[in-house]
Amino acid sequence: MARIVAGKVGGRRIDVPRSGTRPTSERVREAVFGRLEHYGVVDDARVLDLCAGSGALGLEAASRGATDVTLVDSSRAAIKVCKRNARALKLRGVRAVAAKAATFLAGTAGAPVDLVLIDPPYDLDEAGLLAILEPLTRINDPWLAPGAVVVVERSARAPEPLWPAGLTCFSSRRYGETMIWFAEPAMNAEGA
Repeated sequence: MARIVAGKVGGRRIDVPRSGTRPTSERVREAVFGRLEHYGVVDDARVLDLCAGSGALGLEAASRGATDVTLVDSSRAAIKVCKRNARALKLRGVRAVAAKAATFLAGTAGAPVDLVLIDPPYDLDEAGLLAILEPLTRINDPWLAPGAVVVVERSARAPEPLWPAGLTCFSSRRYGETMIWFAEPAMNAEGA
């Protein structure tokens, strides 16, 4: 059992899938969202939570003021848990989609997002992670809004992600066995 750390439904418990997921710890979520709120990318944000598992990251964003949250996971069991959690918390603007992250990102973006949260299985190789990151940088039908932030969570034993052209890592933090990388569209880093 996990819980939402802060915001409208802070302290409320959420279910986690019985197997196949590794929910982000409350301590790490608290630290990550503290930084994201400092960057000003959570309130009224459009959010993608890729490899969502229980939906803990996306639901945390919704609790803290994100207005449009899409939870994406390839496991139908995980998506059932995401939907159940969103209903139980009565958070508006949250939807769950059963799809592989790269497949979902190959589709139409719609309105660009302000925040992308990626917490893939720790055994996902670098090429698999790059296949998720690359579509975020497309120019036509962009996924990322100006000023967007992309957060990648990996094992502290994993190397830094291979960032595609169009994404620049601007910060990283280690929390025990968890490593968090923060990236932004390269045009933000260049001041364009």
